[in-house]
Amino acid sequence: MDTQWSCAIMTPRDLLAWNVRKLRVKRGLSQERLALEAQLERVSISQLERKQVNLGVDSLGKIAAVLECKVFELFVEPKAGEEAPSNLPRGRKP
Repeated sequence: MDTQWSCAIMTPRDLLAWNVRKLRVKRGLSQERLALEAQLERVSISQLERKQVNLGVDSLGKIAAVLECKVFELFVEPKAGEEAPSNLPRGRKP
């Protein structure tokens, strides 16, 4: 398990990073594609997933729309024992 996710109690920032990455990977979207479709900068998505930035509510709404979820779903706690979200394989997607 990734040590950055190993804390027992997750902060809202931890939950947001966890769920954005989890939903993005589940939908097969790169950070670049998510940013493009949400009309945000790719670096914002990267920083969000690395817990380095707090985005505004409007930005979270855009991300949720692209990920086809409700904003509150970006703050759902992972199930006990759930593995940390993985990354997509490197390289450009067709």
